Amino acid sequence: MRDAKTSEARSTAVAEPGFPEIDASLQADGPAAAIDRLVEDLDRRGEYRLLLDALLLKARHDLGLPLIQVGRYADLPEADRQRFEERYVEALRRVGARFLESGDVPTAWAYFQAIGEPGPVTKALGEMPTPDDPDKLASLIEVAFHHGANPARGFEWILQSYGPCSAITSLEQATPADPTVRTGCIEKLIGHLHQQLVENIRADITRRGQPQPPANASIAQLIAGREWLFSDESYHTDVSHLTTVVRWAVQATAPEAIAKAVDLAEYGRRLSPRLQYESAPPFERTFDDHLIYLKALTGQDVDAAVAHFQGKLNEFDGAEEDDVQATIPAQVLVNLLVRVGRPAEAVEVASKRLVGVPDALLTCPPIAELCQRSGKLDRLAEAAVRMKHPVHYLAARLQSSGSN
Repeated sequence: MRDAKTSEARSTAVAEPGFPEIDASLQADGPAAAIDRLVEDLDRRGEYRLLLDALLLKARHDLGLPLIQVGRYADLPEADRQRFEERYVEALRRVGARFLESGDVPTAWAYFQAIGEPGPVTKALGEMPTPDDPDKLASLIEVAFHHGANPARGFEWILQSYGPCSAITSLEQATPADPTVRTGCIEKLIGHLHQQLVENIRADITRRGQPQPPANASIAQLIAGREWLFSDESYHTDVSHLTTVVRWAVQATAPEAIAKAVDLAEYGRRLSPRLQYESAPPFERTFDDHLIYLKALTGQDVDAAVAHFQGKLNEFDGAEEDDVQATIPAQVLVNLLVRVGRPAEAVEVASKRLVGVPDALLTCPPIAELCQRSGKLDRLAEAAVRMKHPVHYLAARLQSSGSN
């Protein structure tokens, strides 16, 4: 008898409905109300993945489509497909917002990325404080920097939490697509390294029992007359980091960042020659050459800087036209001339040295842009003939004649 009762109990348990609330709602109020009740319950309980399924069920019911999808949505009639896709996007947006509100940024990003709306995640990351949990921080950095949801914020977290070595590596391996974002990252690196170097130099001065310079002294002022700071090949920051940041600093645009980069280059050129790395032309003497370039960006010794890099360019006279590496000094000079407000001179250099270089290989503005900036449309027409570029030629002719 006991076995029979146990078997009967099991049979009764299996026969009982698994979702009595759904059945009750369905019987009392009908299908539409039952679906709405399910959507509300899943939303309230935070079961957001199931919520998406419920929202899509509601969409299919509202639109009169089969409630169980068979085959591809692309096979639906055009009108039905478009209406369902609109509801599908609405559902993804709603569920993504719920995940974002709950703090699950990686999952929210997957939903918003699927509908091409990164804005909510970008905004949330920008306003989010740095989490204490290292695992959560790592997941936020992955979304923000490596997936591109908010690269500037992600890079800031990398720099603050893991230091310049990780920040430099990240920027080398995953360059942000937006050049303004990359520039912002470089400027953060400049500021971080500058502050670190100032603190280390001051600590060294204190350790040696020397009086402290004024609180607002620049690095150039901190090291002036203190050659002993560099004795016995001493240094106050990782030299490889310093070298990389100074090389990248030519891309900085913020005046404060450029001024700090000048400071870093001033420090670097005082290091023992054994600690200074050589670079590719026209920056063979890494710190000295970059210092000349960077000071020109601040308005100091501009003529001397232009002459310096023109001299570097002259060393490549006679180079083969298809040798792109040999055009780097010309590209550097063009960038410098543009940055210091001499676009007409930049056109002259580009028209002589860069006509045969494809735009995709240029690190400076292409000749068409340079001619447009400087109003030298006649030079663009001449260059277009040499480039065998009929489009540039016609554009130059039309623009110079006012026919556009």
